[in-house]
Formats: sequence, structure tokens, C-alpha cells
Amino acid sequence: MNHLKEIVAVGSIAFDSITTCKGSRQKILGGSSTYFGVAASLFTKVNLIGVVGEDFSDKEWSLFEKYKIDISSVKVEKGETFSWGGIYSDDFSSRETQFTNLGVFETFKPNIDKQYNDSILYLGNIQPQLQFDVINQIKNPSIVAADSMNLWIDLFPEKVKDLISHVDIFMLNDEEAIQLSGSNDLEKIAKEFLSHGPKIVIIKMGSKGSLVAQKNSINYVSVVQGVDVFDPTGAGDSFAGGLLGYVSINGLSDINKAVAYGSAVASYTVAGFGLESLEKINFEDLKLKADSIDIK
Repeated sequence: MNHLKEIVAVGSIAFDSITTCKGSRQKILGGSSTYFGVAASLFTKVNLIGVVGEDFSDKEWSLFEKYKIDISSVKVEKGETFSWGGIYSDDFSSRETQFTNLGVFETFKPNIDKQYNDSILYLGNIQPQLQFDVINQIKNPSIVAADSMNLWIDLFPEKVKDLISHVDIFMLNDEEAIQLSGSNDLEKIAKEFLSHGPKIVIIKMGSKGSLVAQKNSINYVSVVQGVDVFDPTGAGDSFAGGLLGYVSINGLSDINKAVAYGSAVASYTVAGFGLESLEKINFEDLKLKADSIDIK
């Protein structure tokens, strides 16, 4: 077992308004960093880099305190916190955005004045240039992991491709992988991405699980079965949090097990609105869920 690593994460902190067939919630705490931070804090110390507006209250700050998440690099700027609203289809296969208000996130420029030597660095699915800004400011990270999304692949495909060569772990979903590569063969895509330099490529396939590619292997990691989905928001970020949380303790020696833990954490997230279910995680139950996941 390796020495426990801290995690540094950059991404959005937001207010979400969500409607699904199971109900709705208005202006609840969300954002990629929030979901990632709560998930990863089950395993290790998490440091967040981000920005919020003046409307961010003690109630929201207290959540980060509860999980002992370091928020000293989260800046408060004049204006409103990033907010978003969406409606999911009844089968959760699609989502319609109702509104997006970037607020202070629109002009967010990471300016990191704290040293995070030898930490695991997680680059949430924010604009690629911001991801590079963080890479250039964090000295000697032990592992760099990045996620992306269809918006950035659509707007900045070359930047996203360049990002792949600067990270150890690259994650994205199957639709995004096809969009970025132009191929429909996920194994071929994963091998192509590996050729750019990362040690591990993870392609998330929703209910079908994840494809995990390394230099000499391709594995498939399933998901927790029988989950009653309420709200898929934050599933990908909490997946990354569980995955890198496991890596913070065990290193990269068993990345498939790390992916299983990521899937197990995500199964909690989707079982409630926002953070409602994720906050109820019991670690022993989490281990049982992770152990139930098939790895092929």
C-alpha cells in the first residue's frame, strides 16, 4: 500500500435546478468539484480550486467543512455563483438544459498560490485552457487525471487532444470518445488515445459500465445492478472521486478495482437528488457494492 496522497481538484461549484420523473429540486448545491470533492473525501484529504459568488451562503460552505474539504483556493468574487437548470427524459437517456448562468465562473482564472507537491491532480470537465492553466501551476503532481465533455470537444477539439498527452488518466464517455476520435470502435479509440501518452484511458458507457485501457490490457468493469435512479447529475464526477480516492490509497496497481469503487460511489449519487444519497454513504456498504461489480 502506498503513502496516502492528497487530491487537488479544479472544476465548477454551482447551484443546480433539476427535474426528473421522480420529482424536482431547485437551487441545490452541485457542480463538478462539489460532487468530486464529497466522493473523494471518503478516502483522503481533498483540496478544491474554484470560484463562487457572493450568494454562496454559510449553509453551502458548511458542507465542505463537514467533509474536511480544503476550500482555501476557492475564491469569492463579486457576482452570482454559476447556476444551471435541466430536465431529464423519463428514461434518463437525454437532458434538456433550461438555463445556464455562468456568473462568476465566466471569468474564472485559476490563480494558485498554495503548494500542492506530490498530490493527485484532478481536472474536472471545464474549458481545456483552464485545465492547462492548472497543470502549469501545480508543481510535481504524482498523478494527473482529466475529464472532458462534449461541449469542449465540439468547441476546442485540438486542445482536448493536446490535453491527453499531458495526463496520466484520461476519462470521457462513449459518445464523447466517438466525437473526439471520429471512430465508432471504442477499443480502437482507447488504443489511439493511449498512443498520445496517458497510462490509462477510461471510457464510460453508462449502464454498460466502463472500458479501461492500459498499454497491455483492455478490461470491462460493470456497474452496480438494480439501482433506482432519481437524478444522474454528478454521476461522472462522483465516479471520478471514488476512483481517484481509491488510487490515493492504493496507487495505480489495480485501476480496475479503482473503477469499480468509482462506479459504486456513482450508484449512490444517482439514487437521490443532488448530494442527498451520496451524503448517506456507509463505507462498509460501499465496499460490498464495489466487490459485487464484475471485472472482465
